Amino acid sequence: MVTPAEVATEFKELHDAAEAVVPAPGPSNLLIGTWNLRGFGNVTPSWEARPSDSPKRDWRAVALIAAVIGCFDIMAVQEVRRDTTALRFLLDQLGPDWRAIVSDVNEGDAGNDERLTFLYNTTRVQPSGLVGEIVLPAVAGTPAQQFARSPYAVGFVRDGVELILATVHIMWGDKAGDRLPEVSAFAQWMRAWADRKGDWNKNLLVLGDFNLDRLGDPLYDAFVSTGLWPPTVLNDVPRTIFDNDRDRHFYDQIAWFDNEVATAKGHKPGSLLSGLAFTGNGGTVDFLPHVFRGLTKTEVSWRISDHYPLWVDFALA
Repeated sequence: MVTPAEVATEFKELHDAAEAVVPAPGPSNLLIGTWNLRGFGNVTPSWEARPSDSPKRDWRAVALIAAVIGCFDIMAVQEVRRDTTALRFLLDQLGPDWRAIVSDVNEGDAGNDERLTFLYNTTRVQPSGLVGEIVLPAVAGTPAQQFARSPYAVGFVRDGVELILATVHIMWGDKAGDRLPEVSAFAQWMRAWADRKGDWNKNLLVLGDFNLDRLGDPLYDAFVSTGLWPPTVLNDVPRTIFDNDRDRHFYDQIAWFDNEVATAKGHKPGSLLSGLAFTGNGGTVDFLPHVFRGLTKTEVSWRISDHYPLWVDFALA
């Protein structure tokens, strides 16, 4: 399939913009991101969707998404739908070095027909063999209320260094309090996993769309209560294309356990990073100035996303 010249030009502009803020992949670093791709399911089989077409996301839009994801080693993706047409085209655009590890569909109304997905560059990382969905155990013989969208954990390895990424898309609910049980249960589960001796639990990281509110909010406090540490470099970066000085969110997060934070909150020291060191680099990629000029933010959100990708950079220690 031949990419139109104007799409190739737009692709290069966006890719160059992403490379200007994301560190270059080198022999001793690891670039990890998370991105909620709004309703990422079907795609209109055309380089330019017509006003009457549905969905509005077309081949051009997916190619532009690939322009950003191609800058990373691993990207966790939320809101991949039952229909994997867009996902398959995205892999085609990323090229033969890229693979996907995808959960099954979360059934039921709350599951929203969503899958959780990891895209990874095989020249940079390989699966370690660990894959699993988080299922909460029964309490006193009573089955636990499960996550609307089961968190999905996948292990990767690079030059002998293993890491486990657990991604989640917390349900939105009718009000903020509806999200609190899932956020708390996930953080507590990850803490218990980090503390278990002899388990496969080295370098646990969490990332995804937690639908958190602002710093100091009960949702955010529940997230960090177990010693999960979201790096401060991500505190002030916008999460959605609709964020502004008056309306800011903390929906998307990347975090891992920090012993000093955990100890201060009364927990035993847990799983520190081993073989990995956070470089202090992280942020988003602002795709808005480079794509679909002339469209509104809402129109762009249905083609690319309403969320920005969030990323961090690690050094192999």
